[in-house]
Amino acid sequence: MIKKKLNINGVTTVVVADPEAMLADVLRGQLHLTGTKVGCGKAQCGACSVILNGKVIMSCAYKMKRIPDESIITTIEGIGTPTNLHALQLAWVKYGAAQCGFCSPGFIVSAKGLLDQNPNPTREEVRDWFQKHRNVCRCTGYKPIVDAVMAAAKLMRGEITVEDLSFRMPADGKILGTDYPRPSAVGKVTGTIEYGSDFGLRMPPGTLQLKLVQAQVSHARILSIDTSEAEKMPGVYKVVTHKDIKGKNRINGLNFPNNKGDSYDRPILCDEKVFQFGDAIAIVCADTEANAQAAVEKVKVELEILPPYMSAPAAMEPDAIEIHPGTPNVYYKQLIEKGEDTAPLMEKADVVVSMEDLYVGRQPHLPVEPDVAAAYYDENGNLQILSKSIGLDLHALMIGEGLGLEPGKNLFLSQFPGVGGTFGYKFSPTIEALVGAAAMATGKPCFLNFNYYQQITYTGKRSPFFIDLKYGATKDGKIIAMESNWAVDHGPYSEFGDLLTLRGAQFIGAGYGIPNIRGVGYTVCTNHCWGSAFRAYGSPQSFFASETLMDVLAEKLGMDPLELRYINAYRPGDTNPSGHEPEVYSITELIDAIRPKYQAALEKAKKLSTPEKKRGVGVSVGVYGCGLDGVDGAEVWVELLADGRVQISTNWQDHGQGADMGLLATSHEALRPMGIKPEQIKLVMNDMNLAPAGGPAGGSRSQLVIGNAAINGCEQLLNALKKADGTYMTYDEAVANGIPLKYIGQWSTAADNCTACDEKGQGKPFATYMYGVFLAEVEVDTKTGKTQVVGMTLAADVGEVVNQTVLDGQIYGGLAQGIGLALSEDFEDLKKHTSMAACGIPYVKDIPDNMEIIYVNKSRKIGPHGASGVGELPLTSPHAAICNAIYNACGVRITQLPALPEKILAGLRGKEIPVVKRPIKNPAF
Repeated sequence: MIKKKLNINGVTTVVVADPEAMLADVLRGQLHLTGTKVGCGKAQCGACSVILNGKVIMSCAYKMKRIPDESIITTIEGIGTPTNLHALQLAWVKYGAAQCGFCSPGFIVSAKGLLDQNPNPTREEVRDWFQKHRNVCRCTGYKPIVDAVMAAAKLMRGEITVEDLSFRMPADGKILGTDYPRPSAVGKVTGTIEYGSDFGLRMPPGTLQLKLVQAQVSHARILSIDTSEAEKMPGVYKVVTHKDIKGKNRINGLNFPNNKGDSYDRPILCDEKVFQFGDAIAIVCADTEANAQAAVEKVKVELEILPPYMSAPAAMEPDAIEIHPGTPNVYYKQLIEKGEDTAPLMEKADVVVSMEDLYVGRQPHLPVEPDVAAAYYDENGNLQILSKSIGLDLHALMIGEGLGLEPGKNLFLSQFPGVGGTFGYKFSPTIEALVGAAAMATGKPCFLNFNYYQQITYTGKRSPFFIDLKYGATKDGKIIAMESNWAVDHGPYSEFGDLLTLRGAQFIGAGYGIPNIRGVGYTVCTNHCWGSAFRAYGSPQSFFASETLMDVLAEKLGMDPLELRYINAYRPGDTNPSGHEPEVYSITELIDAIRPKYQAALEKAKKLSTPEKKRGVGVSVGVYGCGLDGVDGAEVWVELLADGRVQISTNWQDHGQGADMGLLATSHEALRPMGIKPEQIKLVMNDMNLAPAGGPAGGSRSQLVIGNAAINGCEQLLNALKKADGTYMTYDEAVANGIPLKYIGQWSTAADNCTACDEKGQGKPFATYMYGVFLAEVEVDTKTGKTQVVGMTLAADVGEVVNQTVLDGQIYGGLAQGIGLALSEDFEDLKKHTSMAACGIPYVKDIPDNMEIIYVNKSRKIGPHGASGVGELPLTSPHAAICNAIYNACGVRITQLPALPEKILAGLRGKEIPVVKRPIKNPAF
């Protein structure tokens, strides 16, 4: 051990620490300064940034022995407090730069280091600084962060006032549609809100620290598991295996009735087989993480290695064995049949274009916060599980049978106070059942925090699609028929694989009034990483195919790509691929809005292109439905409290998208007639013990479905309290008159006659949609093949605005993820793609500062206050626009993502571009 005298946030303290310990661990574990976060643990994300003797460093990779005695250290706690915010923190709140907020302390500390050295930076100098210090944000697209730094610098120079960075309440008291700050913002920018790893440090004495014994192969039969040596290791309380699980030891995947896959094909702890790399085989429960990890190495697992099928083509080969014995590897089939038979129409069409093997791969979610969970028994003997779940009631249902518990009776789930972004991977339960099983087997509180290697290798990824697509069109450009085939590589577990395959039927060719469609999609079981929801779920794969082929059709017709889209865009009388009319017709208006910028971008590209750096412009259309298909409902409790406040309770799970702001603004607008101020609304959210089911936070459903339920509950309260003179009763008056104080708000899409799609993909799955037109401007380096996106624009229709700052931030963040999907992000190679950087996460200089949003919002009759949704829209098809722009720049057509430099170089040199191909002769196709 070493003793260090340090000045931390202006306070002199003496620390005794392991010389090999990382500064971040000492700050967090010994000094309880948990505002400093640990994300990647490899000095790649900047979440752990602190200022050491005037320099910004990454404390997760800085050993205590390197720190000079009497060093001066500044953490987020030393920059500002909730009652005395620093200029940077004020600006972060104002510009919505804290979405999930996990990265915010590191960014703010890093920005403080910049402004200490350079009080008047340019935007490019701010971006250079964050690039140099490797600060990563997965939520915001960086633009709001740079905006915040520039504004804070102005305040510090005295050019603006604190009032300029504060919210100004409108005279009418309305916050709907304004930039009212989200309720959680101050906690996020000061590092005072508790995320999962922070909560773990505050668990009671005796809490067991968990580490997993995980498979190091992708497919094997388990012959034996020997825990005897591990259980003798220091500090080990118990090693939990499948034999200790009282229930079914399976996750309920909730499969469609016509799915040949077993809804119970994912084990909590592997018993008979290993299905993918990283599968959990045993859980070591010990007094410390170090002791638990040491014991992991002593668990002996004997395996019989089986052939690993690492792609859909491999698993679909005739000689491939069944990954789940008794279930075919191709286990679900989805048809799309709309209008007339397409075969004769294709023969009559003036122009036919087709492409094969269009492919969008395993995009990793790459949240900065790794997966984390805790479990304990409460005073009533109920099992309580806290996690990053974005579907508390759903996940309780999915894991309950496996654990032998009943959701809402003796099993309850809740979110941690702070939840880092998930971007969809937490739509599936991940480690909830593991911590639950450990707590049940030991009777002790348990805590499990993944390192980033586990986050990447264990959790689900976007499922790849292989797509063949054909258009038949008239010489004027009107598409009269479409034919499609798609195969979904969903990994080894079938949960939601059928729903994802259905998305291909719903979104391939969406946005256009194509009267006649025939197609078939298949879900395929493989041994690569299991497929989970990812933002825009199924539409990035679908639109990459249909929007790429639109450009091919435009070229064959000699037509401008944007004008071809205008000709085919939804108009009254058209129906979408599911066979029902859109609720609004905005795509033509969106194209009209973006056309001037598109034309200017084409001219600019011509002027700036050189043989070495070629510029190009591309466009695409994106559409996404709000909901979970068919009848989708939610419940919200609205209650008048004795102090005059109104309590709004529901499980509207937040993972950075702004659930707290959505619920507050929606409810406040409904309650505004009775004079309620925003601060008089108490939100009770995301705890099965305290709030009803709002449904999972996915599919951009929450604002629509939970929002309408909130309005229903608020309206019931208003009607009950309204007096004859138009004023409203106080709490005391309501009690005196025997008026109930609590109301149950409910709403479902049955109000708009929604129905699930039938076996031919026809129905009305969603009440409202989101619509967008994307414009990408790129520069291709012809010497290296590297593509830089220099501009992104989205013309968007998301209905009425609920909160402008939250809305903007969602779109900027989605566009940034689309750039990553297009150019760099991948999880294919289990040996290579094992860190945040290796998986291709975009840093600030990979994302253009030139991002613009053009809103053409049409009010939705069925939406809460006219709103639709937003979260999925910006990631529907920006990648397609980027790849179309690459072709426009240099003539290289990318058909399989990501568009890596080596692919573009091969195309530029006239060589065959490396692609993933599926078997030509396969019965499924």
